[in-house]
Amino acid sequence: MALDVEDVIARLDPAERRKVEEMAAELIAEEMTLRELRRARALTQASVARELGISQDAISRLEKRSDLLLSTLRRTVEAMGGSLSLVARFPDRPPVELAGIAEHDARD
Repeated sequence: MALDVEDVIARLDPAERRKVEEMAAELIAEEMTLRELRRARALTQASVARELGISQDAISRLEKRSDLLLSTLRRTVEAMGGSLSLVARFPDRPPVELAGIAEHDARD
């Protein structure tokens, strides 16, 4: 007899179920593209473009890119109402949040 994940989750107490759901949401969020993140925030390309002072077409092109400057990524995430942090992960130690890399720069 196969286990149904929904049945297993349904048997958890509410606190454990909430923790599993939060962890699942975090894992899903880690895999979002910029386009998926914008849509999850219920934002249009036009609204993000207005916030950044650029064209909607520029947002469309930005969402298709796989190589962005951190400053561009930071401004885009901030235009969606979030903040950006950069975390380095190594096999032999806990994750380390890198300071100063994605923060505002006087040149921005």
